[in-house]
Amino acid sequence: MTVINSTPGANRLLTILPHKDRQLFVAACTPVELVLGEILAEPGEHTPHVYFPMTSFISLVIPIDSHSSLEVGLIGDEGMLGTSLILGVEVSPLRALVQGAGSALRMDTAVFMLELEHNPDLQRVLKLYHYVVMCQLAQTAACTHFHVVEARLARWLLMTHDRAHSDTFHITHEFLAYMLGVRRVGVTRAATSLQNQKIIHYRRGEITVLDRSALEAASCDCYAADIVSYERMLG
Repeated sequence: MTVINSTPGANRLLTILPHKDRQLFVAACTPVELVLGEILAEPGEHTPHVYFPMTSFISLVIPIDSHSSLEVGLIGDEGMLGTSLILGVEVSPLRALVQGAGSALRMDTAVFMLELEHNPDLQRVLKLYHYVVMCQLAQTAACTHFHVVEARLARWLLMTHDRAHSDTFHITHEFLAYMLGVRRVGVTRAATSLQNQKIIHYRRGEITVLDRSALEAASCDCYAADIVSYERMLG
C-alpha cells in the first residue's frame, strides 16, 4: 500500500454527510493506493484502519478451511471497510482482500472512533450503511445456496462492473472460483456460456462487459435486491 498525495475522488457514503462534516472528516484521512491482492484485515484480528474506497474495491471473504473460501461481500465507492467498529467491536469478522487496485481514504481506528463519538450525522449514515451490509450478507447467503453458478457469476460481474467504473477488469478463472466457492470447471462453463451469448468477452484474465442489459437479465434477482436495499436506506 502506498500513501498518495493526489486529491482524493469521491466516496458515495461520505458525500451523504453535510458539507462541513465531510470536509473535516476527509481532512483527517490519509489518501492511499491499494494494491491488487493486498489483505487489509483478517478474521479475529484487531482492525487498525478503516477504509473508504474511491476507485478501488475490496472483497469480504470468509475462510471455510485451509483450502477454501467464499466471498460474501464487495465494497467499492458506495461503502466502507470496518463496519464492526460502528458496534464498538475492534475485531474484524472477515478477511478483507483488495479485488480492484486503486485509491481509498484510510483512517486510524482510534481517530475513527473519536469521529464517530462526536459526529451524530456520521453515526446516522454509518448505522444505515451497516444495516445495508447486513441485508447484502443475508442476500449473498441465500444466493449461494439457491442460485446456479451462471446467475451468481453474472451478479458478481455486475457488482464488479459498478465498482470498477470500467467495462474491462482483470480477473482469472481461478480467482473467480475462489470468490464464488465453486470448482474452476464450473466457473469456466458459466463464463463460456456468457461469452457465447456475447454478453462478456474473456481473454487472458481480462473480462470485458459487452452487454450490460443482457448481463442484468442473466443475473439472479439478488443483484437488484442489493441495489434496492442501498437506495432505500442511503439513496
